[in-house]
Amino acid sequence: MRVQVAIIGSGPSGLLLGQLLGNAGIETVILDRSSRAHILGRVRAGVLEEGTVGLMDRAGVGARMHAEGLPHDGFSFAFDGRDHRIDLFDLTGGKRVLVYGQTELTRDLIEQREADSRLTIYEAANVTPHGFDGAAPHVTYEKDGVTHRIDCDFIAGCDGFHGASRKAVPDSAIRTFEKVYPFGWLGVLSEVPPVSDELIYANHARGFALCSMRSPTRSRYYIQCALDERIEDWSDDRFWDELRRRLPAHHAEAMVTGKSFEKSIAPLRSFVAEPMRFGRLFLVGDAAHIVPPTGAKGLNLAASDVHYLFSGLLEHYQDRSNGGLDAYSAKALARVWKAVRFSWWMTSMLHRFPQTSDFDQKIQEAELDYLTHSRAAETVLAENYVGLPY
Repeated sequence: MRVQVAIIGSGPSGLLLGQLLGNAGIETVILDRSSRAHILGRVRAGVLEEGTVGLMDRAGVGARMHAEGLPHDGFSFAFDGRDHRIDLFDLTGGKRVLVYGQTELTRDLIEQREADSRLTIYEAANVTPHGFDGAAPHVTYEKDGVTHRIDCDFIAGCDGFHGASRKAVPDSAIRTFEKVYPFGWLGVLSEVPPVSDELIYANHARGFALCSMRSPTRSRYYIQCALDERIEDWSDDRFWDELRRRLPAHHAEAMVTGKSFEKSIAPLRSFVAEPMRFGRLFLVGDAAHIVPPTGAKGLNLAASDVHYLFSGLLEHYQDRSNGGLDAYSAKALARVWKAVRFSWWMTSMLHRFPQTSDFDQKIQEAELDYLTHSRAAETVLAENYVGLPY
């Protein structure tokens, strides 16, 4: 088999890139080691920047997103027992974010790809990129005990942190940067109405908490926890009690609780790999970078990578120019590092660290107070939260 672009990974970035390329008449195949059912069963965040929304529209898959997504014009910081609202819409001249679950976004992309009769190969074992440092890249994989080969012009590695794409790059050609945080997030999903119409980021002496939602009837809640916590030690009742302790009284009293249908603990880390291009192999999304979820940037950074790579590939095939591809890594990384900085800042400002001294705590409180009483400071926050321009 031969295609123009082989895409490894059928998460949001791989699917979005495949849809944009397919609509432009560029032939792709997507390979994934997981099953279709497993991919659609993964529960992920879903706060979309305007740029991500625009890419979904450009890909022709935005109808359900606009019909069911929840536009948010702001969010709240909760500390000292009160809410402090950040008016994103006012501070950014009319920009907002859209709450739409990543699982739903993925479903929209999968179903459209299937409707367009574009090939995705699920449960492909040992997917491996080859020859990307020369003129004849190809990808091999195993399916039903048979080894297959796909020749292509370019390979897009959209297969996440643990995928084969970055691992195929020689250690001498890549540099990585990493920060591991000394805590995690314990999160639950529950079929209960959200406690607020907008997200609440809470700073409390017992630790950080986040109140978010997936729909008007489905809530997603998180609390900061130690890395050695065990899921089995957290009953639903214990979780709800701890969450209420970290929120202002009026939210704690109004919260509707119920049985959780998903519960997990996620460690927090920052990771960046440089560069993001190796000959004819391009790293996209989590294959190249991970950020703490505090700033809601993970999915959106993957989308901005897709924007830069799609633009470069389109220029290559339509204009016979490699300018966009040559600039891909530098452009993507410039935006990545700004988002890494923002996510680090939000994480540092809202969480309680084991080594925090009384002095450090006073500085954190002063920063939150300044941030919520200075329009200039709020504007910096809002511009980053709704998404910096591509």
